[in-house]
Amino acid sequence: MKTSKVIEKLEITGVSAEGKSVARHDNRVIFIKNGAPGDVVDVRIVGKRKKFFEGEIVHFHEKSPERVEPFCEHFGICGGCKWQHISYDSQLKHKSDHVATNLRKISKTDLPKIEPILGSTETTYYRNKLEFTFSNMRWLTQEEISSGEDLSRNALGFHIPKRFDKILDINHCWLQQDPSNQIRLSVKQFAEQHNLTFFDIREQKGLLRNLIIRTASTGEVMVIVQFFEPDQKAIEAVMNHLKTTFPETTSLLYIINEKKNETFYDLPVITFNGRDFIYEEMEGLKFRIGPKSFYQTNSKQAYELYKVARDFADLQGDELVYDLYTGTGTIANFVAKKAKKVVGVESVEEAIVDARKNSEINGIENTTFLAGDMKDMFTDDFVKKYGHPDVIITDPPRAGMHQKVVEMLNRIKPKKLVYVSCNPATQARDLELLSEQFEVVKIQPVDMFPQTHHVENVMLLKSK
Repeated sequence: MKTSKVIEKLEITGVSAEGKSVARHDNRVIFIKNGAPGDVVDVRIVGKRKKFFEGEIVHFHEKSPERVEPFCEHFGICGGCKWQHISYDSQLKHKSDHVATNLRKISKTDLPKIEPILGSTETTYYRNKLEFTFSNMRWLTQEEISSGEDLSRNALGFHIPKRFDKILDINHCWLQQDPSNQIRLSVKQFAEQHNLTFFDIREQKGLLRNLIIRTASTGEVMVIVQFFEPDQKAIEAVMNHLKTTFPETTSLLYIINEKKNETFYDLPVITFNGRDFIYEEMEGLKFRIGPKSFYQTNSKQAYELYKVARDFADLQGDELVYDLYTGTGTIANFVAKKAKKVVGVESVEEAIVDARKNSEINGIENTTFLAGDMKDMFTDDFVKKYGHPDVIITDPPRAGMHQKVVEMLNRIKPKKLVYVSCNPATQARDLELLSEQFEVVKIQPVDMFPQTHHVENVMLLKSK
C-alpha cells in the first residue's frame, strides 16, 4: 500500500495501548491520530512500518457516539491531552479495558474481578507541575505560512511531537490552574518587550531556556526559570519582573544551564526570592517539595491513589513495611501512623533527603529511608539487617521492577504485596513472575491523567 493512498469508509474499532485509534484493512493494522471507536472515515496513509501503517483522517462518513468537541484551541497540534475528543466516560472505559487486557494477556494469571476505575473529579486544571520551553523556532500553522506575513518566531510552550526543535506557542493551557497561564504569558511578553533572546536549540545560544511552574494544593507556587547564558543583568531583570508582577509566588528560583540538555539535577538552583521549597498537604501531613523533588502531578488524585494502597495494605499497627521505590517518601509517611515501622528505599539520593525531611516535618519517628539502586540494595543481607517485612508496597517507574527485585520478593514472600503501577504492561510482566508465590486478591485502576491514555493500577497480592 502506498503512502498517501486514501482508504475510504474505514471503521475505527478500538484504541491502542499508546492511545491512538485502531482500524484494520487487508489484514493490516492502521493506527490513526484523533480517531474514536465507532468513527467511519476516509483515511490517508502517512506512514508505513513493517507490521503496521499510520493514517490520518481526511473525511468523516459517521462520527462515533464517543466523540465530544475538544475544548482546547491547541488540540491536534500539541502533544498533550490527546483524548480531548473522547468523552470522559469513554476514556475511563478504555483505560479500564487497557488494564484488564494487559493483565490477562501478559501475566497469564488467574485474576479476580477488576474494580470499577476511580475517575478524577477534575478533568481539567489537575496538574501541579508544568514545564515550558523557550524557542526562537515557533511552530507555524499552514495558515500562517500561507499568509506570507512577517511573524514572530519566538515561542514559550510545548514541543511538537517528534520534533525536538519546534515549539508550539501556548495561548491557554487547560492542565494547570492559575496563576500558571498568567505567569507564562507575562514572562514571554516581558522578554519580547525587552528584546531578550529565546533559546536556539540548533545553534545552542540564547538567554531564556525553560520555565517550570509548580502549584500546590496548599495554594503555594514555585517558579523556576532556566537560563542558558550567564547574563546576570538580564537574568535579574526577568526575575525582578516575576517578583513584582506575581508577589504571591512562594518560591522564585533560577538555574544557569549551559549544557546541551535541560536536565538540572546536577546543577545548583539559586533562590531569588522566598523559600527554596513549597509545601503540599495530604490528610494533615505536610510534604516539602523542592525544585528537584518528585511528587505525583495530580495532587487530589494522588490522595485517592494512596488511600487505595493504604486500604489494600490494611495495616493493624504491628507490621514492618517496606516501601520500595519510595521517591520522596510520600506513601511511606502516609502509611507510617498505621505501621510499627516503615523502611523506604529509593535510588535518588536527593529524594531520600526529602523523604527524611518529610518525616521530620510531620513528627514521624518510625520511618527509615535508604538510598541506592534497588536491585543492589534489596538483598538477603538487607532483610537480615532491617527485618523480614510483613507488607511490601512497591511503586516502580514505568519500566517496572528489575528481575532481581522480583526474584527477591518471591524468595522472602511477605504476607502482602501492594503493587502500584503507572504502566499495566510492565506490571503484568512482573505479575507473571510473582505468580509463583503470590495470588492476586484485588485490582483497582485509578485515573490520574484525564484527557490522556495513561492509567495507574493498584494490585493487592497475598503469599500462597
